[in-house]
Amino acid sequence: MNIQEIIQLRRTVKPTSMNGQKIDDATVQELLQLADWAPTHGLTEPWYFTVFGGDKVKGFCADHAEMYKTFTPQASYIPGNYDKLKTQGDLASHVIAICMKRGANPKIPEIEEIAAVACAVQNIWLAATAQNIAAYWGSGGMTYTPAMQDYLGLRDEDKVMGFLYLGYSEEAPRPGRRVKPLDEKVKWM
Repeated sequence: MNIQEIIQLRRTVKPTSMNGQKIDDATVQELLQLADWAPTHGLTEPWYFTVFGGDKVKGFCADHAEMYKTFTPQASYIPGNYDKLKTQGDLASHVIAICMKRGANPKIPEIEEIAAVACAVQNIWLAATAQNIAAYWGSGGMTYTPAMQDYLGLRDEDKVMGFLYLGYSEEAPRPGRRVKPLDEKVKWM
């Protein structure tokens, strides 16, 4: 596939649509090596990933569910959310915690660090698409909480940006679509 085809074929595939087939750790490492080539202001390279593979996927999902149970106020607690968090990775091969570790240069705005991490994730996603690997970027549950920051060993100034579930799927890619025409999103001067 050429880069245009890869970009246009990239889709979100929910973990429940994955088939449980495992991705070789070396392949995931290759995806991460491509993430490392994302653009970065001041060479801060703020992306930081924690990779859960094999039995660690279920362990992470169980921990995430327990974190939800422990830290969610009773009035907001939804048992179905607990169950979803606990089983969300059952058919995924790997789960990658997507984090931004803030660089030491205070002149670089935080939003630029966040954007750099998003670019790194896009590199992973495009490379995964080229290898017929399904991906889903989830940000539910306890993603943006101090409890998850602690779980992943992050500092206060760092951010958890979500979790990338990787796996294989039997489903054919859905056709792509855009909701708004491009001319509504671009102004030529």
